[in-house]
Amino acid sequence: MVHASLTYPEAIVIGLLQGVTELFPVSSLGHSVLLPAVIGGQWARDLSMSADKSPYLAFVVAVHVATAVALVWFFRADWVRIVRGLFTSIRSRSITNADERLAWLLIVATVPVGLAGLVLEHTVRTALGKPLPASIFLVLNGVLLATVERLRSRQQVVRTPVPAGQPGVYASSTAAAGGVSAGHGGDVASDERLAGQSWKQALLIGSAQILALLPGISRSGSTIGAGLLKGLSHEDAARFAFLLATPVIAAAGVLKLPELAGPEGQGILGPVLVGSLVAGVAAYVSLRFLTKYFETRTLNPFAIYCVIAGAAGVVWSLAS
Repeated sequence: MVHASLTYPEAIVIGLLQGVTELFPVSSLGHSVLLPAVIGGQWARDLSMSADKSPYLAFVVAVHVATAVALVWFFRADWVRIVRGLFTSIRSRSITNADERLAWLLIVATVPVGLAGLVLEHTVRTALGKPLPASIFLVLNGVLLATVERLRSRQQVVRTPVPAGQPGVYASSTAAAGGVSAGHGGDVASDERLAGQSWKQALLIGSAQILALLPGISRSGSTIGAGLLKGLSHEDAARFAFLLATPVIAAAGVLKLPELAGPEGQGILGPVLVGSLVAGVAAYVSLRFLTKYFETRTLNPFAIYCVIAGAAGVVWSLAS
């Protein structure tokens, strides 16, 4: 049996594509399906998401893990606080500060997409991992982003912190100790606001990630959109989306990376490593840009891009 291969140029291009589009609200999976098909030839053969025993899915998972590593590194100061808060909460069997509460909110918000991924991922990938469905869902992704912004414009976002000590309000352990969160992603005030969410709200925002199982629907876009509709600011919604993406992507890697040790991984480990390095660097640069971007900007430019790109993909798919 002849297996599809994976060249270094393919790995570099898809790694760069993945590192950017996984965090931008434009769907990495949709682009990973569309681009190889549009290029055609060997790229279409090597990089087919729906082909039987294709190494492409294992490669995509590997570059996803590289993205998760970039997320962890970017938010390293925050993850140290959150993980410490989780273990402190387990030991004390209580939730007393923002770090502890945010840790449990992230766990609760991750459960729905984790279960849905285990049940639906293979079926959805094989049935819909083709250019036409991906193009249609990319258009839908743009419509959803634009709709969220339209609905959002009718709401008033209140960013004034609620005084500590009121019921349901938690102060960060770092802030309580007089410390300052370090690192590019560090933002104690934002984490305190996120920790003030209800369990139901976090669960609903996390559940929006299930939509990203559809190629063309963005994980970050769906979670940011859900956060905006639940009253979060663009900055806080994006931060919560990026924090939520980390355990989901990492868990997918733990489950799928062993495939690289099997037949699908034969002869492609070199390109996988190079593509993963490119994806990690691209993801880190994207995070630096997006965390600043969402302080003052909206989802509208991404909505326009998705509609145009998806419509072009539909036309191309029907014509080819």
